[in-house]
Amino acid sequence: MTAFFRTYRKSILASVLGAIAGYFYYLLVGCSSGGCMISSNPYVSTLYGALMGLLAVGWSETKKVNTSTHNE
Repeated sequence: MTAFFRTYRKSILASVLGAIAGYFYYLLVGCSSGGCMISSNPYVSTLYGALMGLLAVGWSETKKVNTSTHNE
């Protein structure tokens, strides 16, 4: 389990920070009329923030593989 977190720590951290930012966006900006799709619901704005944080750092982290072959 720790190998999973170690591998995807940037993605997890970015999605958690994005979720926090999305919730604060709901609190500070919000939409009292209910006509705003994202900012009128705290769950939607939190999930949207988490998705934006995840997309900001890249969807998946892959290990670098050395594909160069040198025939010397």
